Amino acid sequence: MNVLFIHQNFPGQFRHIAAHLARQPGVDVRAIGREHAPGLAGIRLYRYRPHRQASRETHPYARTFEEGVLHGQQVLRLLLDLKAKGYRPDVIVAHPGWGETLYAKQAFPDCKLIHFCEYYYRTDGADAGFDPEFPLTLNGAASIHSRNALHLLNLENCDAAITPTHWQHSLHPAAYHDKIKVIHEGIDTANLGPDPNAVLRLPNGQQLKAGDPVVTYVARNLEPYRGFHQFMRALPGVLAAHPTCQVVVIGGDDVSYGSKPKDAPNWRTKMLRENQVDLSRVHFFGKVPYATYKKVLQISAVHLYLTYPFVLSWSLLEAMASGCLIVASDTAPVREVIRDEKNGFLVDFFKPDEIASRILSGLGNSGGGKRLREAAYITAQSYSTEYGTRHYVNTVLENIRVCTLVEMADGELAVY
Repeated sequence: MNVLFIHQNFPGQFRHIAAHLARQPGVDVRAIGREHAPGLAGIRLYRYRPHRQASRETHPYARTFEEGVLHGQQVLRLLLDLKAKGYRPDVIVAHPGWGETLYAKQAFPDCKLIHFCEYYYRTDGADAGFDPEFPLTLNGAASIHSRNALHLLNLENCDAAITPTHWQHSLHPAAYHDKIKVIHEGIDTANLGPDPNAVLRLPNGQQLKAGDPVVTYVARNLEPYRGFHQFMRALPGVLAAHPTCQVVVIGGDDVSYGSKPKDAPNWRTKMLRENQVDLSRVHFFGKVPYATYKKVLQISAVHLYLTYPFVLSWSLLEAMASGCLIVASDTAPVREVIRDEKNGFLVDFFKPDEIASRILSGLGNSGGGKRLREAAYITAQSYSTEYGTRHYVNTVLENIRVCTLVEMADGELAVY
């Protein structure tokens, strides 16, 4: 069986399923990714790079689609080259969000194509226009509407699709709901869990250990989409009311979603300027190795997770699997995994005072906190890599059909 994974940042969400299949006898696993994709040991990775970026002259509403076309055409060139060398995938599993698989069926018309449908954009009811500090403009709404042209083609092109949560599934057009399965790719629950002996050394030499009053916050980058601005507004009240607590923040200064502030180089600088906090107690670690990140979760007394209605972060599930006491925003899809006062606390994203109050309650709630931690840990087990991999494999096997050779007309792809 030949399985081809396509992901701009391979392995991305396919790390566990790809590694599992690669260990199976008789399965040839290969992958396609951008030139910067990290790859995965034991899996042959073919790298590509679009020959140019979208033109400045392209209408802004259509620029994302042109980027997709450029990605798709370059991957098609690569697929045709593999085909000429005799390679035939039985199934392609791909993240199509950047356009890589737009023309995959041109190379392999009979190959089954399974898409990871991460997000379908909405002009209301999701991330766009959610935060009144960043209102959705008419131009923004038009751009979002146009952006979905790529995702509609992706939905139409694939034979089957997977999305991680029920909320993400609900965002897609109803006509495609039956085509999309809800399967979370999973987190490595086997290597996560509480550690009463965990110790974290701060850059100043101070040590924080499990059981200390430590508040933790994690995001890929510190930005409003992940509630960083609301977290920073809540901090002064937490620090004043609990003079011995320490705060550990993990996240970079780039932007994953949204845009940079107009009056500062990054959101950390801006929010520190607007909210005075004691930097001997608030520790910004930036981006850290996984071992450090894991230790931060294990010494956490209260872990804060805030997000717009958007893609659910692995970090929330990993914090739950580490036995953290969770304070999280009452937003979708958070409500899919956190039930207020059952396995964590839910708070209003827009109320820093309420966020601070819940954090302080968590810091002082040793008895109830233990119950919530245990419940969070149990919830996280249903998001294990074993569960995700098993259901991914079933989906792959359900869609396998050996490709037949369908020759296309000779000729080179034009370069535009």
